[in-house]
Amino acid sequence: MQVVDDIKAGIERRVSAHPWLDHMVRAGGRYQQQRGDYYAAGITYFTVLSLFPLLMVAFSVAGFVLSNRPDVLAEMQDKIIETIPGSLGAQLNDLIDRAINSRGTVGVLGLLGAAYAGLGWMANLRAALTEQWDQKTQEPNWVVSKLSDLGALVGLGLAFMISFGLSGLGSSTLGARVLIQLGLADLPGARLLLGLISIALALLATWAVLAWIIARLPREPVTLKSAAKAALLAAVAFEAFKYVASIYLQIVLRSPVGATFGSIIGLMVFSYITYRIILFATAWAATASDNLREAEIPAPGAAVITPRITTRELSLGAGAAWFGVGALSALALAQLRRLPGRR
Repeated sequence: MQVVDDIKAGIERRVSAHPWLDHMVRAGGRYQQQRGDYYAAGITYFTVLSLFPLLMVAFSVAGFVLSNRPDVLAEMQDKIIETIPGSLGAQLNDLIDRAINSRGTVGVLGLLGAAYAGLGWMANLRAALTEQWDQKTQEPNWVVSKLSDLGALVGLGLAFMISFGLSGLGSSTLGARVLIQLGLADLPGARLLLGLISIALALLATWAVLAWIIARLPREPVTLKSAAKAALLAAVAFEAFKYVASIYLQIVLRSPVGATFGSIIGLMVFSYITYRIILFATAWAATASDNLREAEIPAPGAAVITPRITTRELSLGAGAAWFGVGALSALALAQLRRLPGRR
């Protein structure tokens, strides 16, 4: 037992000697203590659930567009007949016609489903972030809570739009067009510089979104300064994971099974790992030295002094025995006094 205690003490000393390692251990402990994996799984569920109503909305929008562009619809149906001849192509065209005719109903159902799944997703995400910050919040009114979640969802959508805009500025296609327009396409090192700029802009966009998520989505928002460093670490980890995931999906989708189920499984795994990165980054921000709170130790209660008086009852036999001992002692003392030489 002493050996185990010595090993633990040695590990604690080594961890304390490196602040970054000590911080990582604290963040990992907070992440596990506040059930980070559990919340990541719940957010992933609502992410997959929201995919289907969003597809319904997309089909409805496509239906409205195609209904106003009959030439595009006819061209698309002709392509389907050329690609898939026979009865199957005709059935697909018939399905497209029915989808266009019911575009309004599909759109309304899709919007309702997307609203339900989106609010559930946002509620789980905010609860997970609040747990990682270890905030003690009072349960708000249901209506107020949903309105707050709706506002947070709209704000996150705007943040994503800014992120996509920054990422689009650094895309290789747009960058190549800019280089061609400026006549710099054949300049040595131009492609490398373009790649570095695209990576930097993508990292900046991801960092901005993650900083907003970590700082503004908890029930009690914190300062952006507290979340900036953690968001930067999460952005680097996310970009590295995104690169590895793209290579992995390219390998998996080559097989027939991967082509059938790879997309939905890939979405689930990608979402789960992404949310774990976000929650761990939040735990990292919450366990920073400037955000740690002193433990609240309750004051002890008032001291109550109660005197105790113990009484012992003496039985009849014990009393007689003690009386006999006393009588014999008195008799012995009397005899000692009568001995010669004593007065």
